[in-house]
Amino acid sequence: MSGVMETGGASTKIVLLVEDNRTQALHLQTLLEQEGLKVAWASDGREGIRMAKQLLPDLIVLDVQMPEMNGFQVCQQLKYTRDTASIPVIMFTRHDDPEAVVLGLETGAVDYIPKDAFADAVLLETLRQMGLIGPRAAEV
Repeated sequence: MSGVMETGGASTKIVLLVEDNRTQALHLQTLLEQEGLKVAWASDGREGIRMAKQLLPDLIVLDVQMPEMNGFQVCQQLKYTRDTASIPVIMFTRHDDPEAVVLGLETGAVDYIPKDAFADAVLLETLRQMGLIGPRAAEV
């Protein structure tokens, strides 16, 4: 089951998670909502493409290993579709081999973050650099 996970604020940035693992999706939802983002979740690639066209989110966080369509195929289709081509995509995945990283960037991802002990911190720092979330409280 997937859909929009609501937080408040009319000017709130929207992030679309495309992640087939519910536990991982809920973890990312919590992480992103704590930063003031609105989160929508698609549980597979086809639904992710449909929701991206419907919501036109500010960012898509995309897993690679999913049933039916993998993240590379989803990213490529998003980048070839006029309405979604300019939406930044971050691949957030367990696949950390060099070939996968290169393929992810070649298909149009702006970043490729392997899921490891530092993944959450790297994702949040990337979002700060992209201007989607504000600076850490210690920096204010």
